[in-house]
Amino acid sequence: MGNKFAILALVFIAVGAVVGGFFGKLPVSTSADNAVTPARIMTDYSEAVDTVEKNYVSTVDHEKITDSSIQGLLWTLDPHSSFFTRDEFQKLAQEQASEFYGIGVSILQHRGGVFVQSVVPGTPADKAGLRYGDKFLLVDGKDATDWTSSEVSKNVRGERGTAVKVKVERANSPTPVDFEIVRGGVPLPSIRNYFLLPNGVGYVGLTGGFQETTAAELGDAITELQKQGMKSLILDLRGNPGGILEQAIAVMSRFVPSNKTVVSVKGRSNYANARELKTSGGGGENIPLVVMINGGSASAAEIVAGAVQDYGRGLVVGSDSFGKGLVQRIFRLPYGTGLTLTTARYYTPFGRSLQRDYSSGSIYDYYSHHEDEEAAKDAAPKPAGVPITTPDGRTLFGGRGLEPDVKAKAFEYTPLRVRVNDAAFFFVRQLVAGKIAGLESYKVEKQSHAMDIQPGKFLIDDRLFEAFKASAIADKDNGLTAANIDAESEFAKTRLRLELATANYSNEAGIRVLLEVDPQILKAVEVMPEARRLAETNIARK
Repeated sequence: MGNKFAILALVFIAVGAVVGGFFGKLPVSTSADNAVTPARIMTDYSEAVDTVEKNYVSTVDHEKITDSSIQGLLWTLDPHSSFFTRDEFQKLAQEQASEFYGIGVSILQHRGGVFVQSVVPGTPADKAGLRYGDKFLLVDGKDATDWTSSEVSKNVRGERGTAVKVKVERANSPTPVDFEIVRGGVPLPSIRNYFLLPNGVGYVGLTGGFQETTAAELGDAITELQKQGMKSLILDLRGNPGGILEQAIAVMSRFVPSNKTVVSVKGRSNYANARELKTSGGGGENIPLVVMINGGSASAAEIVAGAVQDYGRGLVVGSDSFGKGLVQRIFRLPYGTGLTLTTARYYTPFGRSLQRDYSSGSIYDYYSHHEDEEAAKDAAPKPAGVPITTPDGRTLFGGRGLEPDVKAKAFEYTPLRVRVNDAAFFFVRQLVAGKIAGLESYKVEKQSHAMDIQPGKFLIDDRLFEAFKASAIADKDNGLTAANIDAESEFAKTRLRLELATANYSNEAGIRVLLEVDPQILKAVEVMPEARRLAETNIARK
């Protein structure tokens, strides 16, 4: 980005944010000397940059300070108006298209580095031969041993058709293994896995955001599960950060009749008058429905869960949602940069705003829910919010995120469990490489890419568990003893089975293992009879 454009971009955005608020009535006492004008902003900013450039101890990166200035300005408006550099804006576009260009690996950071957890079938990484447990050593000649997962991800991504050189440490290879991989398209689906639980309960993990393909993916998943005998559905929106609003409407159109309001949008300019977005189609899915949410469920995910709750179409289970009720419009700027600017607020069908308060001005507190934690410590009551009454007589509240109908605690990761988790990965890494004496039959040459596993597959017997204990105790870096491994034996066996399912099949199969013991999923199954009653009531109302 050139300096001239950077300064002009800041000026134009600043003028819109500052001067725009005064259109209509200006205070009579405003002095011409103190008036905010484009010329004054240009002068102030130019003088500030000039002073920094002449006096700062090091060389000044103009692009960096200008990007930071724009971002700082936008965050004075609200926490969701954001500036995107060239790389960030390109990544945003790729995520919306449900595809990006890279090599196609699922990676995880463990003690000692970043490792391949799984490869995406048919992608460059799969064709090149990367495997579960490969540790990144070099990426294009750069030392990756101390990198985070995000740093590895950033460096293996790039333009389609370009090559990236990767050196990895492989458990059953005496020397590092080199790869030159040509980047290609990598799918980024909204639905990461789906399968059938006992008693005909279908599970759909819609956790990857609302992208251009979300509704189509959901349709395919439901069709396949119905072929397998699905009688009820768990729609998991936990950790779903939201995305394209129209896709949220399309998802809800599967569960409620046509021409029903899913969300209303109101703001300035184009949204000065509230605009109601309504369902299309016939809402043909009348099966009992449970929607899962947590603190990572935001925006479009809250729209879906909020509409399900308003209409009483199903039960919402889990913990409080994030609380994002602001609508952003994407603006493309020159030189490949861009920004998202809040242009409206959205409301549930019966008028609830789900936006949490952000008046404290602390971005950290807002995104970490730190203010909620402090309130809990002080036993302060949750803000009352704005109540609404649904047609069936329930009272729901707006202005404080979405509260589930049935609260359920998430699985707890204690420091000890984190150490056990790491130990399980390192043990299975050696196990599937054929390096554990007496257990060479567990060696895996290549992941099969299966998404699901049978209930009795990869069960951890006493012999395997004792081998794990011996390995974990011998590894002094993790600080584990026989006593604390035994204290978390059930957790350890679950993690071992998860890693075996991942190494043999896929990352999705590993997640399937974890979901079998997930207390929130178990609660969703428990309350399914109530969801069935709501579904029958919903059918009667049509």
